[in-house]
Amino acid sequence: MEKRPLGRSGLHVAPLALGGNVFGWTADEATSFDILDRFVDAGLTLIDTANSYSTWVPGHQGGESETIIGKWLKRSGRRDAVVIATKVGMAALGDGAGLEAAQIERHVEGSLRRLQTDRIDLYQTHKDDTATPVEETLEALAALVKAGKVRAIGASQYEPARLRESLEASARLGIPRYDTLQPEFNLYDREHFERTYQPMALEYGLAVIPFFGLAKGFLSGKYRKAADIEGRPRAAGLKKYFEGERGLRILAALDNVSQRVGATQAQVSLAWLMAQPSIAAPIVSATSLAQLDEIAAAVRLDLDAEALAELDRASR
Repeated sequence: MEKRPLGRSGLHVAPLALGGNVFGWTADEATSFDILDRFVDAGLTLIDTANSYSTWVPGHQGGESETIIGKWLKRSGRRDAVVIATKVGMAALGDGAGLEAAQIERHVEGSLRRLQTDRIDLYQTHKDDTATPVEETLEALAALVKAGKVRAIGASQYEPARLRESLEASARLGIPRYDTLQPEFNLYDREHFERTYQPMALEYGLAVIPFFGLAKGFLSGKYRKAADIEGRPRAAGLKKYFEGERGLRILAALDNVSQRVGATQAQVSLAWLMAQPSIAAPIVSATSLAQLDEIAAAVRLDLDAEALAELDRASR
């Protein structure tokens, strides 16, 4: 399978990432183990999680997803077959949000312990902490790389100016830089990324690992009207896709392309995303083997220029 580089880190991953946000939430431990096994059996490699998953669930404090992944790594013995990415910086495990050096040093140890591994392949700052100088954060991360606890670093939710400041600070200080960027980007939510982040990703050679690749499930085509999302765990986040005509226009284009190429709407959506400049591996979550099998098949779908153009027009 094609492997794409994570910036200049030396790491390469298959072009689809598995989101661990559902592990311990809408996928119990046994289901999560099955999904992880099937994911690796399909030749895919990048598993993304965070120390704050899943603080939004009543009774959870964070670390639940990492714990399940760690149990799976120990049981399966497949640590060397996967690239493990996790994050730090959101409120979790009794700490508020932040990227101070002491907090990073404290939380990396917890992540390593829960993941039952001696290294994190990609350690990402989950959300910018504007109260902490970028130099402090980067030097703390550089120390982890030097100690062998982390192989590469990445950024997630950063304003463009702070991201550029961080990249330039790393160059100035001669320390590891962010090699990946994890923003929201999909066929519906594209304007902000394409206008502000994609040019920077191309300029600096950053590998983009977008989240919400299927727009919380909207781009799978399973929601056709606002009533379809009532009672869903992500109902609040799905409402915007039914405001105005653009969402329905995108679904119509997905239907057309899907029928023409013999694929599902979800597969077409992900294939469009994987065809975009700077994209390394969109993140997708699955709560069943059937869901995973469907989305994993997207890596074998190459959309022609006509299909890409139709989707671009509909989502413009």
